Amino acid sequence: MQNEIPQVPLLNGTSIPQLGLGVFQVTDPKEVKNAVKWALAAGYRHIDTAAYYQNEEFVGEAIKESGIAREDLFVTSKLWNNVRGYDETKAAFQTSLDKLGLDYLDLYLIHWPAPGYVENWKALEDLYKAGKIKAIGVSNFEQNHLEDLMSKTEVKPVIDQIETHPYFQQTELHAFLEKNGIVHESWSPLGGGRNNAIEDPAIKKLAEAHGVTPAQIILRWHIQREEVVIPKSIHEERIQQNRDVFDFGLDEDEMQLMASLDKNARVGADPQDAEWLAKSQTYAGPSK
Repeated sequence: MQNEIPQVPLLNGTSIPQLGLGVFQVTDPKEVKNAVKWALAAGYRHIDTAAYYQNEEFVGEAIKESGIAREDLFVTSKLWNNVRGYDETKAAFQTSLDKLGLDYLDLYLIHWPAPGYVENWKALEDLYKAGKIKAIGVSNFEQNHLEDLMSKTEVKPVIDQIETHPYFQQTELHAFLEKNGIVHESWSPLGGGRNNAIEDPAIKKLAEAHGVTPAQIILRWHIQREEVVIPKSIHEERIQQNRDVFDFGLDEDEMQLMASLDKNARVGADPQDAEWLAKSQTYAGPSK
């Protein structure tokens, strides 16, 4: 089995590397730049950031210093909930682009389905048509949000980046995305610190059987579900380990065992929580 990172095709004819580096909650400039540098050295070509993370400029500096050709990289950023309106969305996008030091983005997402997302999406559509973004999508959208968005706009989202891990498998939404040709991308793929699936005894047992880490078992499970994954780490060895998940596989019984671990237990906010969505529109970035 090869250990190359596969490209997952998107609806509009572009493609996304199936594994990327996430940089959520990494705000120290040195940590951000080191993580990106180590990831690129390990063969990653997909970096996922967001305006909310307040680290776009450091990601951009690391990309520039890497010397890797722009066309060989896939860079994602996201529009935060405090930006609403067509013109405001375009301005926020340009701010992200300037911070990253790039001429275009490979993927731009609406971060959450806070009220006003349809007008945001119309701005994304025009930026996409103008060639400033290669593909557009959403994050944390549930089926009702997607159906609403698609009924009122022209360009279909190519991807939905949602919380997904062994304890929160998103089975119904996964099936809806698959039916509609929308790629399922997982954030917090390992379960996060408050819901740490890498400590699960069944996953540890699988890891021992395959001679890999529990994190690698979980990431391999995501890969075989045909999801895109963006595990976060600021440790060089873990960044390398997270990349090495394409040279082994889980059999059908092992995949069924993983499916049985679902607890419907979220780590992050609930996209159906209207009160939280409204409050989030007052946030500019993570509290420090």
